[in-house]
Amino acid sequence: MIVKSYEINKINFAKIRLFLLYGKNEGLKNETTKFLIGDKSEVFTYDEKEILNSQNEFFENTFTKSLFEPTKKIIIKRASDKILKVIEEVNNKDLEDVKIVINADNLEKKSKLRSFFEKDKNLICITFYPDNDRTLLKLAYSFLKEKKIIISSENINTIVSKCNGDRENLLNELNKIENYSKSGKKINNETIARLTNLAENFSISELVDNCLAKNKNKTLNILNENNFSNEDCIVITRTFLNKSKKILSLSNDYQDNKNMDLTISAAKPPIFWKDKEITKQQIAKWSPNKIRMLIYKVNELELIVKKNLSNSINLVTDFVLEQSTNKTNNLV
Repeated sequence: MIVKSYEINKINFAKIRLFLLYGKNEGLKNETTKFLIGDKSEVFTYDEKEILNSQNEFFENTFTKSLFEPTKKIIIKRASDKILKVIEEVNNKDLEDVKIVINADNLEKKSKLRSFFEKDKNLICITFYPDNDRTLLKLAYSFLKEKKIIISSENINTIVSKCNGDRENLLNELNKIENYSKSGKKINNETIARLTNLAENFSISELVDNCLAKNKNKTLNILNENNFSNEDCIVITRTFLNKSKKILSLSNDYQDNKNMDLTISAAKPPIFWKDKEITKQQIAKWSPNKIRMLIYKVNELELIVKKNLSNSINLVTDFVLEQSTNKTNNLV
């Protein structure tokens, strides 16, 4: 059965024993997993590979009643269609005292695991789409209001824009700010920069910004000056994707009003003043059609990088240099 992510708090899941959570929003998936699992009693966590390599051990643990807890709680991470037969066998058993939450990345419509959960009214299937700046800003303002922490709108916008569209990153940074606020000291620009990971994320954000602005020399310099790791490559592709989506929205607005300053000033959420000039360059370089094509290519790149992590630096570097060099304009 399909359930929308925003409906979770409205539905009684008491009798549901199997949940599939999939999509790109890792932060919201983790929040929902904690909500479904409930209190912090004993939880068994498995990776899909562990289960596939030791199925009998998994079944024995799953079907053996707990001596200490009324409900056995299990989380399965990084799931794919490979685990479907295991889930089918579990579903055929009496699950009154077992609750299983399965986490997966993006699952296509043709996914057999996704289809299995969608068609069964006794199973729950929830899709988690990426957050945008608007939802993250709402989350940040709500968090700070609840904690009675005062921070300027400019600083809030900065924190959100540097979190690469990741709810979990944002909450990590907000928690740091909350802990600091307990000291009673005033929170200013310098405090925000010191407490958060903005300095670490800056080089990646700057790299993508200059690439999208077609500043080839600056892009090359950033690549040469930073020793990016294989793990950084996923962050780079996610940053590319989030910034490209912003440019698509702004480019569409610019096509309508033909006024660059109006496009920038009317942007929601507001563009940080330091980013306005380079954002103008990006809008001028990319038409809506071209940026849509770029978004498609970035999604493809991320899939390739995940499958070839050992070669990800070369893959991402080649892609960044290609995009910073290619000529494009708003007339295409």
